[in-house]
Amino acid sequence: MPLDSAADPAASAPVRRKPGRPPRVDVARDTREALLRAGLEVLTEKGFAASGLDELLRRVGVPKGSFYYYFDSKEAFGAALIERYAAYFARKLDRHFLDEALSPLARLQAFVEDACSGMARHGFRRGCLVGNLGQEIAALPEAYRESLRAVLADWESRLAACLEAAKQAGELAAGADCARLAAYFWTGWEGAVLRAKLEGSERALRLFAEGFIATLPRR
Repeated sequence: MPLDSAADPAASAPVRRKPGRPPRVDVARDTREALLRAGLEVLTEKGFAASGLDELLRRVGVPKGSFYYYFDSKEAFGAALIERYAAYFARKLDRHFLDEALSPLARLQAFVEDACSGMARHGFRRGCLVGNLGQEIAALPEAYRESLRAVLADWESRLAACLEAAKQAGELAAGADCARLAAYFWTGWEGAVLRAKLEGSERALRLFAEGFIATLPRR
C-alpha cells in the first residue's frame, strides 16, 4: 500500500523548552512506539492483509505521509511487529514459567488463566499475532515464515524448560519428552486461541489446556 515518503512533521517541528533543560519527550521514538502499539492491536484483531494503514494512522493521529519516516514499507513494519510481539510474549512466558512461587505445572496453569482473562478483557476480538500471520503465510513476504518459525521455536523452548522443571520436581515421568510435549502444546494452543476468538468464549482455551495437562505422563 504505497504512501508518499515524507519527513515526519512532528519530528522536524521546533520544540520550545526552557534554557539549559533537555526536551522531555523524544517525539520520533514515541511516534514509532505508538505505531507499533497500534499495529499490534490491529493485527491481532484483523490480521495483516485486512489491516489498512489508513486505520492505523487514524488511531495514532499521524499524517499519512509520515509512515515512511519510521518504516521503509509495510513489509518492514510487519517485521518490526513480529519482533515486538515476540519480545512481549517472551516476557509474559518468563513471568509465568519462571515463577518459583508455584510448582512448574501450576505455572503453566497460571499462563492459561492469564490468557483467558486477557482475551476476555478485549472481548475475544484479539488473538495471537503469530497465529494470525501463520494463517496468511501464503500471501505474506517469505521472510515472515522464518521469523514466525523462530518465534514458535522460542516459545517451545521456554515451555520445554518449564516441563523439565516439572520432571525434576516429580510432577512428570522421568521419561517424558518435554520438547515434544511443548511442540504439541503450542500447536494445539494456537488452534484453541482461534476457536476462542471465533466463539467469543474461553471454552476452547480451557478445554485444550485441561486435556493437555490431564494427558501428561506422570510418575
